[in-house]
Order: sequence, then C-alpha cells, then structure tokens
Amino acid sequence: MTACGRHTIFLGQVFWVQTIYGAVIWLPTSMSHVAGVAVDTRHWIGGHRVASAATFTDISPIDEAPIAEVARGGSAEVAGAVSAAKAAFTGWAATPPDERAAVLRAIGARVRARIEELAKVETCDNGSLLRSHRRSVMPRVAHNFEFFADWLGRLDPGNRQVSGHAERVSWDPAGVTAVITPWNAPLMLATWRIAPALAAGNTVVAKPPEWAPLTASLLADITRDAGLPDGVFNVVQGLGAEAGAPLVAHPDLARVAFTGSVATGRQVAAAAGAELTPVSLELGGKSPLLVFADADLDLAVGHAVGQFDNAGQVCLAGTRLLVDEAVAGEFTARFTVRAGTLRQGDPRDEATDIGPNITRAHLDRVDGYVRRAMAAGARPLLGGAVNPSLGGLYYQPTLLGGAAPGSEILTEEVFGPVLTLQTFTSEAEAVALANDTPYGLAATVFTGDKARARRVSARLVAGTVWVNCFFVRDLAAPFGGAGLSGIGREGGTWSFDFYSDVKNTVYAGQGWSPDG
Repeated sequence: MTACGRHTIFLGQVFWVQTIYGAVIWLPTSMSHVAGVAVDTRHWIGGHRVASAATFTDISPIDEAPIAEVARGGSAEVAGAVSAAKAAFTGWAATPPDERAAVLRAIGARVRARIEELAKVETCDNGSLLRSHRRSVMPRVAHNFEFFADWLGRLDPGNRQVSGHAERVSWDPAGVTAVITPWNAPLMLATWRIAPALAAGNTVVAKPPEWAPLTASLLADITRDAGLPDGVFNVVQGLGAEAGAPLVAHPDLARVAFTGSVATGRQVAAAAGAELTPVSLELGGKSPLLVFADADLDLAVGHAVGQFDNAGQVCLAGTRLLVDEAVAGEFTARFTVRAGTLRQGDPRDEATDIGPNITRAHLDRVDGYVRRAMAAGARPLLGGAVNPSLGGLYYQPTLLGGAAPGSEILTEEVFGPVLTLQTFTSEAEAVALANDTPYGLAATVFTGDKARARRVSARLVAGTVWVNCFFVRDLAAPFGGAGLSGIGREGGTWSFDFYSDVKNTVYAGQGWSPDG
C-alpha cells in the first residue's frame, strides 16, 4: 500500500491570535493530507485556527514515515485556550439543556457522515485496524455524543418530601474542563469525556496525544459545522511536558479528565491537587482472564485470543490468562492453534488482524518486558519477538508461561501483544492470582457454574467484571478502576456527577413544589 499522506504548507494567510500573543501576526497555514483527507494541524482556540512558532513531527506506525507537522503548543497556547473556554462558559452554561443536547446530536450526525474519513486518518495516525475504526470505533464516537445528549434529559432530580420540606437535586455546569487522552483510541476515548462535559454545560480544552493527534483536529471542524459556539471546544496540540503540564495546573480549570499511564496520572493528580481541581483518572490495567474447568473452552479460547486486539494496546485487555490446571493443556493447545491463524500486517488491509505498535520507543519497551521475563525463566509458548518477516513496529502475538509469581511480567502493564499463562487448582487460588496486582480495572471469568460466577465476581478487585463475555460496554453503566487503575467512575449519571456541581435545594414548609 502507498504511504499514508503528505504534508503541505500554504503561505500568506493571516489569523487572529490576540488572546494568546496580544497582536495579529503572520504565520504559515499548515495542512496535511492524510489518506486523502485534508487535516489542519494548527490549534483550535476560541473558534479560530492558531499556529505556533514550533512544530513536532507526527509519524505513522505503519511504516514509520512522517505524515504531518503539527503545531507545538505550550503555556501561551494553553492560556489562550483556557481564556477562550472561560469566556464562552457563561453563555454555554446558560443554554437550555435541550438546546445543548441538539448541538451534541448534530455533532454525532456529522461524525457519522465522516466515519470513513475519520477511520482512514486515525488508522494512519495510530496503526489500529481500519476495519475496526469503520465498524465500531468511529460509530462509538458518534454514539458518545448521542448518548450523553439523550442522558441529559433523563437525569432524575429525585424530588422528595422530607419532614414537610421539598428537595430537588440539580446538576449545575462546573466550568472549564481539561481533557487529556491517549493514543490507542484517541478520538473515541476523548469523546467519552468531551461529550458528557459539553452536555453538562461545561466548556472544554482538549490536549490530544502527540503520537496520534490528527482526529482531534477533525473533531474541531465537526463541532464548528454542528453549531457549537466559539470557545466551547478548544484543541491545543503539543507534547505532554510542554502543553499537558501547564494545562492540568491551570488555576481556571473546574475539572481534569485524564487517561494514560500511572506515572503521568500521578503528575496530573499532583498538579490539579495544588488547585483542588477535581480529577477523573483512568490509568490502565493488568486484567485477569479466568478459565475454570467447567467453562466453554471454545468460547474462552476465542476471547483469550481476542486480547491481542489493537496489538495489545488496550487498557481493558485480559493479559493474564489464569486457567484451571485440569484443562490447561487443552486450553493452551487450542489457543496456540487459533492464535497462529491471526494475520499481522498493514492495518489498512481488511484481512489484517493485528497491526503495529505505536512507536519505536514503545516497541522497545514491550520487547524489553519479554526479554527480561524470558531471562528470568519464563518460556515462550507463542511468539516472543519482533515479527521476523515484517520488521518495523510489528511485534508477534506472544504468550509466555512459567513466569515467577510476583515478577514484573505478571504485575506491570506491558501494553503490547503479550499475554501470560498461569494455572490454578482451586477457586481460592484463582481469585488470589487474579488479585495479585496493584491494578483493578477489569476482569473476565469463564465458567458454566452460575453460583461460582457470582462468588468469584464478588471477590475480584475490578471496576468491571465480564462473565462468559468481554468488552460489553453500556454507556449508562459506571466505568473506572480500583488501585492503580485510577480514580472515579464515569458513565450515565456518574459522568454528570463528575462534570457538574451537584446541588441539593431544600424548600421549607408545606405547599412548595420544586417544579413551581
């Protein structure tokens, strides 16, 4: 296949940047063409495109070729975006909820109209499968806006009469929200936070991942076309230390929503904590996938092999396979046969099952985990190295057995196509192994015994437990994790609880009605 794109610069256009620099200046307008789609690589601040004096190079993981030069923002651009969002907040917060919902539905409709473009750009940008972007990821982006638009009208004020007093709960807009999201599903994970923040009446400053920033810029165009007022949604491109750090520390923020690593999450929490800014952190996982002897092995094997999805770059992935010793041999044999049929290659090919890892540095990190594990005694049951026929950033689907209890391969998030296999002989041992990690994002259980499913699920430390299924996501349900997997829950009313200032109003005396 041909390269993902080319970069073009058009000179001589002027744009207003007074909110940042205090003057009108001349800078080049930057436009990249990615998979045939024109993407403006400047910031989106206050309803205008804004360039920076510096840029950073966006590399496609498919072939490690540059596809765009992206505006490299810093404290000045962050200050301008937060100022624009703060100025727009009063008007957007005062917009009636049904009108806010209508704009969100319009955004969702425009996302659906551009699914093919969004899918092609994001595949080039982060290396995820084009077929997945077309069929599930980008439709989910649209659904994020549509769902929270609808849920806004379903919030229950819980009118109550208490000792002759009337009570009513309301969800008041909180203010400017910072949304910082990762590269593994950049647009879907960003809109999971952006949509409820906007629905709640907040304004947003989004900082997309520098390894896959392009679809955030396309979203800015979509929000403009859908009629979102200027300044309500802003995008500041840049590196984490230069743009993300001053953003989360900004004193005018009302909320910070972050998805990423534990190390960065700690920095975000510390910076936001200095201003007492509430944070929602989703920091990844090291999830177990338990297979009991009475499980449907074909079902369990199919889902276990499915954990290689997105080259293992999925926070929810059940990377620790815990299998009853009585069926471990049969399970492993079936698993290796089925995993051996996976096709790895260019993610733009409809026949591809596994694409590349995101960057050379990340690939080296994944390989380092595998090599250290094998040096410590783990044995490769499948894969265990860079794909010898593809090279580049393509790492073989890997299954390691025999790792020592407590070793880093069993306790630390690899975030690559690397699974481990452990066996157990009792239900108690299975639960102990499952909980033997500082993370607690998700867990998956395969068993034919309903009573066991209830017992085990109740004892697992996880924000979500799937029984005989995987990755069934209801946006109305709470989502989040325990331990190092993060802080807080979002989804349905839980999202509005975070992005709003929840108020209880109490009316004294008889004859009062909160509704008038």
